[in-house]
Amino acid sequence: MSGKLWGIGLGPGDSDLVTVKSARIIGSADVIAYHCARHGNSIARSVAQPYLREGQIEERLMYPVTTESTDHPGGYAGALQDFYAESAARLAGHLRAGRDVALLAEGDPLFFSSYMHMHKRLVGEFDAEIVPGVTSVSASSAALGIPLVEADETLTVVPGTLPAAELVARFRAADAIAVLKLGRTFVRVRDALVSAGRADEAWYVERASTPAQRVMPLRDVKPDEVPYFSMIVVPGPLNNPNRPEVAAERGEVVVVGLGPGADDQTTPQVQVELARATDLVGYTTYLSRVTARPGQRVHASDNRVESERAEFALDLAARGARVAVVSSGDPGVFAMAAAVAEVAAEPRWHDVAVRVAPGVTAASAVAAAVGAPLGHDFAIISLSDRLKPWEVIADRIRHAVAADLVVAIYNPGSSHRTWQVGRLKEILLESVSPDRTLVVGRDVGGPTERLRTISVGELDPQTVDMRTLLIIGSSATTAVTRAGGDLVYTPRHHPG
Repeated sequence: MSGKLWGIGLGPGDSDLVTVKSARIIGSADVIAYHCARHGNSIARSVAQPYLREGQIEERLMYPVTTESTDHPGGYAGALQDFYAESAARLAGHLRAGRDVALLAEGDPLFFSSYMHMHKRLVGEFDAEIVPGVTSVSASSAALGIPLVEADETLTVVPGTLPAAELVARFRAADAIAVLKLGRTFVRVRDALVSAGRADEAWYVERASTPAQRVMPLRDVKPDEVPYFSMIVVPGPLNNPNRPEVAAERGEVVVVGLGPGADDQTTPQVQVELARATDLVGYTTYLSRVTARPGQRVHASDNRVESERAEFALDLAARGARVAVVSSGDPGVFAMAAAVAEVAAEPRWHDVAVRVAPGVTAASAVAAAVGAPLGHDFAIISLSDRLKPWEVIADRIRHAVAADLVVAIYNPGSSHRTWQVGRLKEILLESVSPDRTLVVGRDVGGPTERLRTISVGELDPQTVDMRTLLIIGSSATTAVTRAGGDLVYTPRHHPG
């Protein structure tokens, strides 16, 4: 009968924080296994020391590399894969012989732990059970003595090994933050917190729960003294004593673009602005895509009152509110940024701060869905004649087509505008061949997405509504049918 594999969570370093169950399994196991670096010392073993007994077999799984280079033909990753395979084979030998194996893990076995590499290789053949442990995040939060998250706040756990740009994006979007794997990454992590505007809210915790524990503000840390077993903690805004109260000091209006429809096409910058706002202002349909957090005020209105909406947002900001004016797509493309800027230019609003956070445009989303039809010069024209005469629209379309530009058509039709698309087709056929490439994209990124690549001659105006965007190709735009997926593209080079 095979033995049992135990994944033993030891907690953050204090032997008194080892759970009763972990202590019992450590004392009863036939084999005690633990990972260590090439120096041979194991923090895990030192934590478990009070619970070991005489006569137990010890398996020291020594990493061939940690951060240094290697001459392994597979590089660093290859050396580790071979090590994990060899280590799993050693433990499997004990298990097949009927011996129970307790594999020690600092913190929790499935939280950035070496145990998981053994578990994945052995669980298919052997009985395995995991005993959870107190994580370093919990220990560091306790050492700091400040509530980490409360109510609807979220905690983002980040390894310091991420690229700098990724760190900045995650820090900006997070409520509370815990950063692990410091040591050599400390300077990059600290600089990313500075870039994200979160450095003054951060604390440094070293060797939490042990006699060597240190806690200090991030700004007081000397980079050359940071060990691997340390962490940066940023408590959530509800309890962070260093959280800046920007909204109470000065209001502002931030016009944000949610992107074309899919949540994953809303940028991290826009997500941060939405989370920080005290008030959300916008067209009802766009606001329905945003989940307001507790305490945020939501002000929905009809889509035809842009100037009034802008005045309302600026008035809220003048009284100290932090206002996010919500648009779909990009707010600067046929959306609220222009309306807010125009109203904000009036003397009464000169002191109100106004910013714009860009979003993925509908044209970009439709183009990306079929390939690269906007790969060369292009024009964007709205077919709505609510704010400009149809004669101006028709003239601009003729000139754009005459210049052989790709043309993206916004707002082609609605329940109140039913003839414009038919007239567009007539204008196009006055100067281009009926087989000119045309992309029809509806609700791209949304649940009812529909994409078609047709010709101008095949366009049926009755199939086009307000949620549709058209891309009219230039003479160089090409549609190709491929086994690997059809593509539409406009070459970047041009004849002559």
